[in-house]
Amino acid sequence: MWRSVTEACRGLALSVWLVSLCSVHAPCLDFAAEKEEWYTAFVSVTYVDPVTAELRTEKSECGHYGEHSPKRDAKGLLATAASARERHACDPNTRFAVPDRAGAWIALVTRGNCTFRDKIRHASGQNASAVVIFNVGASNANETITMPHPGTGDVVAIMIPEHRGRELVLLLERNVTVNMHITIGTRNLQKYVSRTSVVFVSISFIVLMIISLAWLVFYYIQRFRYANARDRNQRRLGDAAKKAISQLQVRTIRKGDQETESDFDNCAVCIEGYKPNDVVRILPCRHVFHKGCVDPWLVDHRTCPMCKMNILKALGLTPIVSSSSEASLATGVGQYDMDTPTDSVKCRPGSSLGHSNHGCAD
Repeated sequence: MWRSVTEACRGLALSVWLVSLCSVHAPCLDFAAEKEEWYTAFVSVTYVDPVTAELRTEKSECGHYGEHSPKRDAKGLLATAASARERHACDPNTRFAVPDRAGAWIALVTRGNCTFRDKIRHASGQNASAVVIFNVGASNANETITMPHPGTGDVVAIMIPEHRGRELVLLLERNVTVNMHITIGTRNLQKYVSRTSVVFVSISFIVLMIISLAWLVFYYIQRFRYANARDRNQRRLGDAAKKAISQLQVRTIRKGDQETESDFDNCAVCIEGYKPNDVVRILPCRHVFHKGCVDPWLVDHRTCPMCKMNILKALGLTPIVSSSSEASLATGVGQYDMDTPTDSVKCRPGSSLGHSNHGCAD
């Protein structure tokens, strides 16, 4: 059960991660990035300098076409509201100071106090062929934006920087006739991440974090269960081994015993020979070892160092282990060496590890 839950969480986390990755890159999801197309405008003004009486022409790419404006040229005399209070053109009855028999004319309007749509509609309602709105209050003196103004028809509308607009207003206030010619500038294509994509990525990231956290919780719970099950079973096996060791035969070597003879094999644990007064442990398989050498080995391994016979099984001391579900969780808990055959103990006479035939039962 725990494994299936973990695999499900891991698969779901991977899926959410892939979707989040795709949402960041435009080739994966079409709505991840949106395109904005906008055009600059060349603004050319011609007027007679009131100081030098010279004809001056100034042209710069300072204009920015509105979002719903037709992208075409426009020209005419420049006019602004007759009253400084009406220069926002928020009133449908705004009076523009248009010269008599001017023909085509362009309205110069200040940004603010109402929508771009209202300004353009009020100016076009008085037959303006184009509307120029100059930006005010911007942090950057040269800043212009793409103005949204749906429903304004085929009137050309552009925005120019604040400093340029104020220069034109000063000329008009001095009764200087200004001719303006607007032409299409550079086409720009700007990509930006849409709000839908940002929301989707944010939600995906939060879900991914929650799933990852849940997976980590499940993972550490499993590790905790593994450790507990392993420690619990190791303690039970250690207790059973100590009990089995207490039942094994112990003998003290005397002078003249066969273990002191030169042809008798050494202790397989310490590789030392047996001397009188040495205390030895005799296992059920009849193999002999120094008591101080074999006891720690038996506590840890519970098997004969020579033939690998399991002393718990040989003595009928099967320990009580955890439930099958817990035992299956613990890695290595099942290594009890219970499957070692004891009915036929394999001894290799003459081997350096065997005690010849002294340690094998008849």
